Amino acid sequence: MTQPTFATHEVLNQSPPFEDVDLFATDRPLVEAVKANGGAAAERELSAFGKHWGSAAMADRGRLANENTPKLRAFDSKGHRRDQVEFHPSYHELMAHSAHAGVHNSTWTADGKPAGDGAEVIRAAKFYMAAQVETGHLCPITMTRASVGALAMQPDLLARVMPVLSTKSYDPSFAPWWEKRGMTLGMGMTEKQGGTDVRANMTRAVRDGDGYRITGHKWFMSAPMCDAFLVLAQAEGGLTCFFMPRFAPDGSVNAIQFQRLKDKLGNRSNASSEVEFVGAYAQAVGEEGKGIRTIIQMVQLTRQDCAIASVGLMRSGLAHALHHARHRSVFQKHLADQPLMQAVLSDMALHVEASTALVMRLCRAFDRTPHDAAEAAYMRLLTPAIKYWTCKSAPPFLYEAMECLGGNGYVEDGILARHYRESPVNAIWEGSGNVMCLDVLRALSREPEAAMTVLQSLAADTKSLPGAGEAVAFIGRIFWRADGERVARLAVETLALLAAAAALNGVSPHNAELFAATRLAANHASMYGAVELDSADERALLERALP
Repeated sequence: MTQPTFATHEVLNQSPPFEDVDLFATDRPLVEAVKANGGAAAERELSAFGKHWGSAAMADRGRLANENTPKLRAFDSKGHRRDQVEFHPSYHELMAHSAHAGVHNSTWTADGKPAGDGAEVIRAAKFYMAAQVETGHLCPITMTRASVGALAMQPDLLARVMPVLSTKSYDPSFAPWWEKRGMTLGMGMTEKQGGTDVRANMTRAVRDGDGYRITGHKWFMSAPMCDAFLVLAQAEGGLTCFFMPRFAPDGSVNAIQFQRLKDKLGNRSNASSEVEFVGAYAQAVGEEGKGIRTIIQMVQLTRQDCAIASVGLMRSGLAHALHHARHRSVFQKHLADQPLMQAVLSDMALHVEASTALVMRLCRAFDRTPHDAAEAAYMRLLTPAIKYWTCKSAPPFLYEAMECLGGNGYVEDGILARHYRESPVNAIWEGSGNVMCLDVLRALSREPEAAMTVLQSLAADTKSLPGAGEAVAFIGRIFWRADGERVARLAVETLALLAAAAALNGVSPHNAELFAATRLAANHASMYGAVELDSADERALLERALP
């Protein structure tokens, strides 16, 4: 008797893979925000980057790096302590591609000075696009770039490090940093008993000749295969920042002993460790007792990247959702032609467009800070506010993007589940939401006149937008109240929304009016799509988001 054959049915009504696209040219809000903030000269460079990172090959590298997570090898085969972390080759390939594009150092000159001329904006556009493909490897990329801000407090050390750090080479070999073609830096601040309160750190540093010997622990130390780390420890003069290399000056492996790698919700391609220092060699960065002041130069830059990455993740979620909706038919119509889906996607597109304009405006402030006091004040006041709003926006936004794909969005075969797991880390790392609000209040108390100037500038940039005047007045009332901390979250969110409306007004005035009308003049509903936009505006927003 002939057995029946069971051939699967034809697969249809599914969207094709969203790959082999130019992540720059297909993102009109990004193109316009880069141009408006001083990066127009780099459009060809950014399009080449967008095509490369939007390729199927890069998407596959991102998938493999997350499916094959790093492994700790504390000892070699003979029992010698090595404390090495093994990564899948795809992780190293991602690192190499980011380094080749200068994502880890292009905002600095070869001697460690700010590069200017739109370097922050151009580099941010690359970081934003890379985050859409694989975010975990960007942790050491971020810290390496940001470390120069702290190392500038120790010019002799900076001068020795920059010839290696300023190259566009990625060298994963386990060797002393001074022998390598390129290097990466990590950081370690938090301890079990202190967490965010780094002044409670108990790690001790004792002078030993020209350096120090450090004994203690770090509950979180990111990217343990970096060539050196900036860590905080208590020296005789108080909490101090230190440069701790993986190898001591004599070429021996430094006494940095990794206890375990953290088992994280997301960010799985990247290793985060718990570590003990057993008399580890280190050099001071800056003065003893000035560790917070030194490391904050690095922290401001890492917070900037948290915001950029969050917006990049949301952009990717929107692009995948819109791409799917244009190919998927339900009830005899494409999803993208259904009125409810148009309302959801256009509202999401408006959020991403404003967020993109905002982070690029922030990066312009970083570019201009060395020479412009008003931009420096904008940077200091708004970096924590922007990190607060963008990073806390990402998880619910990405959930909504997953829902647009239905079950296809929820499974690990696609990228959105990974994006969703990745998104909370940016709000948690480098200061949680409450810490960001307290930092805004601290900036207000330390520089009230500068803060008022920033607020007046935002008021001028939004004076024609619905609800902006009321938002400015509300911020002014709340921030200078005696009990302002109690309602700081509401005020900080309003400040970020006002800044986003101002930034978008410099890129797309009509869409800035839509954003202000739905976010400042009225309380935006907790669900995307629960706003009323004109159908022509919906279509225009979606066409700008993805042609």
